[in-house]
Order: sequence, then structure tokens, then C-alpha cells
Amino acid sequence: MDLETKRLKLTAICWDDAEDIHRLHSLPEVDKYNTLGIPQSLEETKANMWPRISDRTSVNRTMYHWKITRKDTDEFIGEAGMTLSANKFKLGEIFYNLLPAQWGRGYATEVARRLIKAGFDDFKLHKVEAGVATENAASIRVLEKSGMIREGLRRKILPIRGEWKDNYHYAIVEDDPRAEE
Repeated sequence: MDLETKRLKLTAICWDDAEDIHRLHSLPEVDKYNTLGIPQSLEETKANMWPRISDRTSVNRTMYHWKITRKDTDEFIGEAGMTLSANKFKLGEIFYNLLPAQWGRGYATEVARRLIKAGFDDFKLHKVEAGVATENAASIRVLEKSGMIREGLRRKILPIRGEWKDNYHYAIVEDDPRAEE
């Protein structure tokens, strides 16, 4: 399932994207709030990609992972994803990572809004949520501009570079007002 926004294409990740994903995850700026840590090799990146790629053939698929490219240049600029809960809860959790050269252009907000729309319109979810390190002001702005509401604080839940960090929990439910895509 591929998605589009006004300026971006979100295309299902495949093995051909491993080098781009590896380059993205190898940047200290991207890793700053990421719990994966900087991969030591392309093989480690591929191992991290494996669950989401292999889940595509699952009968009860729960993981989606997209590369983000610009429509005007077809340039790789990042990744996004959504993990679905058990059907009973109708819940999805989103994430996104962009190359630092693409920050500050509104792309993350565009992606977050599109993921929210997909969550409600395509996956028929009741709630879409996201976690964000409390120190990650830029991503907090993205989630809030996307219509998500801060629901709470999860203390010392994120293992980042050997230290436990706090996390804000953001969410939007199906009958909340939605930001324009």
C-alpha cells in the first residue's frame, strides 16, 4: 500500500532501499532521539528492516514501513511507518524520520497528517498515536500541528545511548477534529 501527499510519495520499503535507510540511521542527528542506535553495518540495518518487510505477506499484517521520496525529484528523504494493534483495539502507532537536509520544510507534518488519514480512512482505526522524547521539540511541534493531543508522560521508557529518557504520548481519535492534509 503506497501513499501520497501533495509533495511526497510514501512507497513500501524493499531490500533495494537498505542503503538509503542505513544512511539515514547512521546520521547522529537522526539518532539523537532514536532507540535503535546507529547501526554498525548495512547488515544490521537489514536485520532491523526484516520484520517489517517479512510482515507484508502476513495474513494479519501489523507493520507498514515506507520510504519517503519527493515527487518533484524522486529523491529519498526519509522513512515512515505504522504498527497496528490487535484488531479489537483498532489502534495504530506512527513514526517518521527525515534526513536533516530536509528538516524545516514541513515534510514531517505532511507525512504525519497522511499517516493519520491512512489510519482512519484505510485501516479503519479508532485511534492513532505516537511517542516522542520529551526533549524532541521539533517532533512535538509536528505531532501537535497534525492534530494530535498530548495524553501523558511515560517516565524513563526510552533507552537512548545508555540512558533512560522520558516520552510524551500523543494521540488522535477518529472523532477528533483533523488537521488538513
